[in-house]
Amino acid sequence: MSRREWLRSAAAGVGSLALPAEGVGTNWAGNVRYTGARLERPGTLADVQRIVRANDSVKALGGRHSFSAIADTRGAMVSLERFDTVSNVDRVARTVEVGAGVKYAQLCPQLQRQGYAVANLASLPHICVVGAASTATHGSGTRNLATQVVGLELVDGRGEVVKLTEDRNRNELRGAAVGLGAIGVVTKVTLRVVPAFDVRQWVWENMPLAQFTAHFDDIMSAGYSVSGFTTWRDDRVSEVWVKRRADAGDWSLGREWYGASPAPRDRHPIVAMDPRACTPQMGVPGPAWERLPHFRPEFPPSSRGRERHSEYFVRRPDAVAAIQALYGVGGQIARALQISEIRTVSEDSLWMSTAQGRESVALHFTWTDDDADVAAAMPIVEAALDRFGPRPHWGKMHARTRAQVDAQFPRLGDFRDLCRRHDPDAKFANEYLRRYVLAN
Repeated sequence: MSRREWLRSAAAGVGSLALPAEGVGTNWAGNVRYTGARLERPGTLADVQRIVRANDSVKALGGRHSFSAIADTRGAMVSLERFDTVSNVDRVARTVEVGAGVKYAQLCPQLQRQGYAVANLASLPHICVVGAASTATHGSGTRNLATQVVGLELVDGRGEVVKLTEDRNRNELRGAAVGLGAIGVVTKVTLRVVPAFDVRQWVWENMPLAQFTAHFDDIMSAGYSVSGFTTWRDDRVSEVWVKRRADAGDWSLGREWYGASPAPRDRHPIVAMDPRACTPQMGVPGPAWERLPHFRPEFPPSSRGRERHSEYFVRRPDAVAAIQALYGVGGQIARALQISEIRTVSEDSLWMSTAQGRESVALHFTWTDDDADVAAAMPIVEAALDRFGPRPHWGKMHARTRAQVDAQFPRLGDFRDLCRRHDPDAKFANEYLRRYVLAN
């Protein structure tokens, strides 16, 4: 395939860049210009029902953090920012109800004040709870964030309110939790919570690749959440972030750990960037929600938006071989890459989850904001990973084909049936979903 064809293919996976929608704007990074005819801001459930019934094409906008066009539409775009309530924790069931406009940076302090927390978090707390679940967003070390969902409320394609719970609709909820915006407009989720806990984190620098791959399972199991950062170029893992529960006891490993040295001060995943945007390190204890993410909510996260993201999930037994394959092409993608992150994600049973049915390792790429360079780099990465059956993150850029996506999601047929049942007129379909998910 020619470079021009790859550029065209990559652009199809990240949305139309040429048709900005008046008043709707762009995603967080600016690479997707939403094409919606108008932006609706409903304040009640009845408002959402009215919008769905009045339009042939509808899409919930979420927190605008997706780098793909999964949330775009040429019809009505729906911002749920006014659905911003968080219930008191049900202390018997250990659940909390969360409105679709709530971000983790809003939810977690409220849970903390009641003595509770969510079991894990993504690398940044700036994202919406519902949007994160709908795209199988994850942290490291445990299951993804959608597995915390034990109930949800949505408005389906007929404009009817549908409520699914783990007790009454377990199988259907497994299909809807990672719903990709294809089943309905989710207005509220119920999450399972855990007692609040504290976390301490340490950063280790310049771990030799040979040590990292030889002891991969031990390193990635050293904490509650562990991440490795690399540029795939110099036979080293530049940083390993280890986040441990404070109640796990002290962690003193001396001046070396698998050939790595302890960072003498706080670090940013991108070595040259200011670490003030990052959560406290050096073993200083704090609430889990202030340590499990890499970035503080009051700062722009990651590379401050001047970036694109891709991510691929492989089976954990294939992790070392996949990592070595990427080091083999590191020089070819150097121009487009800022940093990559390696994380582990536990197996789950959610139909469209990237960890469905398999213990997984997530290989994340923080690219530059040069779309041509990124579009040229993605097929190099995907070719290196092809033999491992990579699953792309739904909310990030990729250049997979429909056949390649089909082959990696065994419950895709069931998911399509679920979409037809709740959205018979395909109001929630869009170019992205038709290209990669929904039947022709």
